[in-house]
Amino acid sequence: MAVTPGHTGDAVVAGGTRSFPTRVVPPVELPASTSYLAEAAAAQLGWKGVVLPEVTMLGRRVCVVARLRTDVHAERIAVGIGPVTDRTTVATWTWPEFTATAPAPAADIVGVLAVGRHWRTAMAATVPFARYGEAAMVLPTPAVLTKDYVDNCLPRARSFGLSVVSADPEAAVALDLEGTRERLLLPQDAVWRWVNEMVYEQLLASYDLPVA
Repeated sequence: MAVTPGHTGDAVVAGGTRSFPTRVVPPVELPASTSYLAEAAAAQLGWKGVVLPEVTMLGRRVCVVARLRTDVHAERIAVGIGPVTDRTTVATWTWPEFTATAPAPAADIVGVLAVGRHWRTAMAATVPFARYGEAAMVLPTPAVLTKDYVDNCLPRARSFGLSVVSADPEAAVALDLEGTRERLLLPQDAVWRWVNEMVYEQLLASYDLPVA
């Protein structure tokens, strides 16, 4: 059976011939780089802080907006404790016998966002972080102008308290859904302490400050 790509083909079946569509819909593309869209989305959301480069944390590609707690950083420099990114070590800081001596979090995480071509990918990236604070998805406009987005994405985004920012073909952003602030959040557990240390390391690199 020969089928011309992009056109309707004929499939031979028992009892005759049946037509079916073979046109492949091109994938939705981002109108600008991830870093540009993350910066624009953070401004649209009113998140004040440094928009850090996209990084993989908890197996998700996200951009974090954060501020350095300069007083805590100074204290940690004084005692020689820079960012600790070993997850096992950081986990011990939440143990009752170590909480009194564990270093204080040196990063103030304003929010976490994911830039994606499709809402399912972006939502999978942001939901783990939405359990601790502000989180948002940045999607191209064609991705939010679909029935799937309205019927399936919006209800889930509201339930998780996620914000949604859309980016048109000219890379202009707009707030499509404001996140819900009145929701239960997890305490700053071992996972969040480790995320904070990862962000602390990124902040020092962005400011070009000494580690310890």
